[in-house]
Amino acid sequence: MNLEVYLRPGLALAIGLLIGLQRERSKEGPAGIRTFALIAVAGFLSGILSLAFSGWIVVAGILFLAAALGMSNFIRARREEDFGGGATTEIAAFLVFGIGAWLSIPDSDQSLAVIFSGVIALLLFYKKPLHQFVRGLDREDVHAIMQFALITLVILPVLPNRTFGPFDVVNPFTAWLMVVLIVGIGLAGYLLYRVAGSKVGTTLSGLLGGLVSSTATTVSASRFARGTPDRATAAALIVMIASAVSIVRVLIEMAAVNPVDFPVTGPPIAVFLLVFTALTLILYRLRSTDVVHLDPPDNPAELKPAILFGLLYVLVLVGVAAAKEYLGQTGLYAVGIISGLTDMDAITLSTAELISKDKVDVSTGWRVILVAALSNLVFKVGIVGVLGGMGVLKRILLYYGIGIAAGLAILFFWPW
Repeated sequence: MNLEVYLRPGLALAIGLLIGLQRERSKEGPAGIRTFALIAVAGFLSGILSLAFSGWIVVAGILFLAAALGMSNFIRARREEDFGGGATTEIAAFLVFGIGAWLSIPDSDQSLAVIFSGVIALLLFYKKPLHQFVRGLDREDVHAIMQFALITLVILPVLPNRTFGPFDVVNPFTAWLMVVLIVGIGLAGYLLYRVAGSKVGTTLSGLLGGLVSSTATTVSASRFARGTPDRATAAALIVMIASAVSIVRVLIEMAAVNPVDFPVTGPPIAVFLLVFTALTLILYRLRSTDVVHLDPPDNPAELKPAILFGLLYVLVLVGVAAAKEYLGQTGLYAVGIISGLTDMDAITLSTAELISKDKVDVSTGWRVILVAALSNLVFKVGIVGVLGGMGVLKRILLYYGIGIAAGLAILFFWPW
């Protein structure tokens, strides 16, 4: 028995039932669980018939579906005075019909159908949270989203996708793609921070601040604690959480740029993250109940900072390649220390890319990133010392000191 004969129509039916279940429960639109199941099966049968006879059969099926849904809405509008006439269910019905037709093609990728159906189901199910999220945005937030669209959809596609310059490592398209990655991560944290508003407390300040900028969060937390000893533990916790999130960012960036070597480059950084997370949890148990009011983060999608990061990324990329060429491993670590003082993203992305191109050894590459992370921690200690006062500095020195010691142990004793 050929299971493939039953698998594809069964998958179409299951997708129709899934979408229909959500529509039935929400009681919105003219179609429920049975209707959506039939729509999916109709799409599949239309696709089979079109393969045997003519593609116009699918077009006829779409027109029939449009007429049926339109007539149903017309009847409801005449019967119900408060009928809103939304199009969500109708569009979902067309998509389910299309997925059913797609599955009828023998060589079509079934995983695409599963992905699309999952996305449709989630968008339908999370209607209220999505609407609440949009209502929580103000003009500045929409401006940030539009800026990100400019960075991603306008600038990126026009850049040449080939290497230029010294050491043949600068690719404008790839460099700007790194900008898109970093701005995207920062924008996610920024929007969550803006939507959370007054609900932002100690833990959330650290988590969201780490997504946007752990260095900026360290500055804000240090100022928050200055001259107020009772706030020292809360400020130190925010700094610790933001630093832990910054290590998570490093892992995400490494995996995004070079997934092939991530099984080798990721584990030592992950161990460092585990140590830092354990230290953060210890400090969390000592936290105070003070309400935290940090300065909101700046918009990470502004064009000028994005361009500056792109230039920094290119500079670090060339610097790492030059250090490898003329100074060997010692030069790589020097670049990691200098770059890590103020920015972890550029050195992480550039090193991961050079590892993927076999221009930096895998074991050396992750060590350069770890050295940059340790350098970044030292820089943050300086920030806390200058802006935060002795109360928060004592706590940060203790926990950061243990974390840095653990990082050095990983650096020297992890197998090559």
